Amino acid sequence: MNALTLNQVTFRYGKRLALDGVTLTIDAGETVILLGPNGAGKTTLFSLITGLFAPDEGQIEIDGQPLANTSNALAPLGIVFQAQTLDLDLSVEQNLLYFCDLRGIPRAVAKPRIDEALERMHLGDRRKDKIRNLNGGHRRRVEIARATLHEPTFLLLDEPTVGLDIPTRKDLISYLHNIPSQENCAVLWATHLVDEINDDDRVLILHKGKIQRDGLAHQLVSESNATDLAGVMQEVMDQS
Repeated sequence: MNALTLNQVTFRYGKRLALDGVTLTIDAGETVILLGPNGAGKTTLFSLITGLFAPDEGQIEIDGQPLANTSNALAPLGIVFQAQTLDLDLSVEQNLLYFCDLRGIPRAVAKPRIDEALERMHLGDRRKDKIRNLNGGHRRRVEIARATLHEPTFLLLDEPTVGLDIPTRKDLISYLHNIPSQENCAVLWATHLVDEINDDDRVLILHKGKIQRDGLAHQLVSESNATDLAGVMQEVMDQS
């Protein structure tokens, strides 16, 4: 079963076409990098997948469930937004417990899951710290831990490294590439930074509301006239 399926998804803001017949599938356990410049349609696509907007045309399925017709279609979805959504005055542990309460996860189940998530994220010694006392990298780790507590099969990452310093970003990028194997879920990871992408990552290049390229990063480079993925991006923008 596919973690995500989009079939001819189109969305407009008034007369402006933001997404134009986007079709794609993401397999269970697969990592896909969504690459595109600002204004390409990445945020609109994520808003549709998370149910904030409804497509004007086309269909979206998460874990085989049509988003438009099923009340629990978002249950398999975990989300890490670009903007911070943690409560600064609660501790790390309190933020995670609150999320579990909202998801209806019993405390007897929630507490061991939180323990495991904090250990994976190397945050076990920060569980009692208030979020406002953590640096940006640690806050992002808490958000990633929170997004996996309900054991999603599909995880959305919206520019997860924005605002982090170089060493913290490098460490987090390494962790994010391991999420499918560690968390047993598929990942759609939006970014505009080509240095976050490995040669064997599947990359979707979104520009002007259309998927202009879809393939492994090294294949996209070899099939183009460019010498690297940044050059492929430029080629796409010049041609479309």
